[in-house]
Amino acid sequence: MIETAILAFATFFATIGPPDVAAMFAALTHDASPKMRRRIAFRGTLIATGILLFFVVAGELMLSMLGISLPALRIAGGILLLLIGIEMVFAISSGGTSTTPEETAEASSKQDITVFPLAMPLIAGPGAMGASILLMSEVSGDFLLQITVVGALLFVLLLTWASMLVATQLQRFLGVTGMQVISRVLGVLLTALAVQFVLDGLVQSELFAT
Repeated sequence: MIETAILAFATFFATIGPPDVAAMFAALTHDASPKMRRRIAFRGTLIATGILLFFVVAGELMLSMLGISLPALRIAGGILLLLIGIEMVFAISSGGTSTTPEETAEASSKQDITVFPLAMPLIAGPGAMGASILLMSEVSGDFLLQITVVGALLFVLLLTWASMLVATQLQRFLGVTGMQVISRVLGVLLTALAVQFVLDGLVQSELFAT
């Protein structure tokens, strides 16, 4: 159970990225009052939590309805996480865990960023959605481990909300270099985890069975 908790926490922390969310939040709400910033952070986190819990609960059902097997999900999810991990290691932006330049430009002109881009795709992005379904499929049938995964998700979301509340101070404390170091270290771990997911999917698919 401890191994599952650590795995889930590391995956969700890497795909959601509380420090990155906090940095973007600080940039998008620089002219808002402290009360408005707290309100936006709370509502954005709440909406993102609902979105990700939906994928946690209904993800496998959606796959079943679409005729997608668990090995296929593990391979596809592993590839997605691999791309995100590479993005984190090399500090490039493709929109997997952050907004694209076009989305950022649109968001900067909006008065309310609660739903877009804060809740989605900054917090509940493609990587976090895919990780939610993938991790739940890995512990399918074990209620205790499923609760562990959900607990890890909620804990990371709580950290994300807290990081937004102290976004300016966090950004000043860590600096650009500090945030990049954290991102790169997590990127390496996420890349290795992604490769493992792909390998597990290939084995379970019996593609290379003799």
